[in-house]
Amino acid sequence: MSQLMEFRDKTTADKIIKKLASMDLNLTLMHVCGTHQDTIVKYGLDDLLKKHGVRIRQGPGCPVCVTTTSEIEMALELAKKGKTIVTFGDMLRVPGLKESLNDARSQGAKVRIVYSITDAVNLAKKTDDDIVFVAIGFETTAPSTAITLLKDPPKNFFVLSFHRYLPPALNALLGMGELKLQGIIEPGHVSTIIGMNAYEGVSSKYGIPQVIAGFEPLDVLMAVYMIAKQIHVSKSIVENEYKRVVKKEGNLKALKAISEVFEPKDAKWRGFPKIPLSKMAIKKEFESFDAEKQWADELKSIVNNEFTEPKGCECHRVLRGLVEPKECTLFGETCNPNHPIGPCMVSIEGSCNIEYRYRRIIR
Repeated sequence: MSQLMEFRDKTTADKIIKKLASMDLNLTLMHVCGTHQDTIVKYGLDDLLKKHGVRIRQGPGCPVCVTTTSEIEMALELAKKGKTIVTFGDMLRVPGLKESLNDARSQGAKVRIVYSITDAVNLAKKTDDDIVFVAIGFETTAPSTAITLLKDPPKNFFVLSFHRYLPPALNALLGMGELKLQGIIEPGHVSTIIGMNAYEGVSSKYGIPQVIAGFEPLDVLMAVYMIAKQIHVSKSIVENEYKRVVKKEGNLKALKAISEVFEPKDAKWRGFPKIPLSKMAIKKEFESFDAEKQWADELKSIVNNEFTEPKGCECHRVLRGLVEPKECTLFGETCNPNHPIGPCMVSIEGSCNIEYRYRRIIR
């Protein structure tokens, strides 16, 4: 506990804020991590930093949020075909076109919550039913899926891979040019796997400072200060504030597992056009476990369909950093955690859910 409190020390925080105040800043930064957003809002860092000329927006850092309506519909279709769908809790309540997996479960579909992919494999071992694990997340969670497939799971176990690579999304976001950013705070969890090297192309291409940060208040404040210092001396490099965990080369074993099982494929993200080479598609060698391949005919019409966002929902713009949750007319009343219209209000890593939990701003 004493070590944890070191990263929440008010005296140190005041020193960092004093340094930022002396720099006369006017910056817009972005982070791509739900845990960072939780820290920023929980400890009031966004309001504190705004007073000193620093605005921070959350980008596409919530895996549940960037999962598309089409992907939710794929899982729903397999559930309707009698497959047992297993996934993490947040995914159950993400709305599809007309219903969620939770709605389907209430109507008799076989939908189960698991706490790990190991739970899903164990379930497959106990039944003859087809078990379909809905796999979400970035490079942080993908290694566990990859290792599971490398261990040759039961023949009735399948994966619906919605895993994504994070760096292509950064390139897409900056390439769209909708929001002028002066720096990016990179996620600690993902960076533990991919290391620092994965971000270097982004800095060199777009001339933007990046700092990998941990999840405590002082981690975030230090990341902001490190970006501000880079801007002050006209640098745009990748720095690592989270040295106690993140290594330059990342986790080589985890990266090897990902590369053995997955290959990059173009894919849409919620709020984005198709992002080149951003989806982790299961390789041909493992296609017997690939739910999308095994039931391609049943899913064909969904894969080729264009789904619009729910009317009035701004989740797609929140994920691009264009608006804050409270700017959405649905926020707090029509859309809340008990009745979410979009995934940004469903996931505990979503901006809208975090804003509601800590501030409960109701119009």
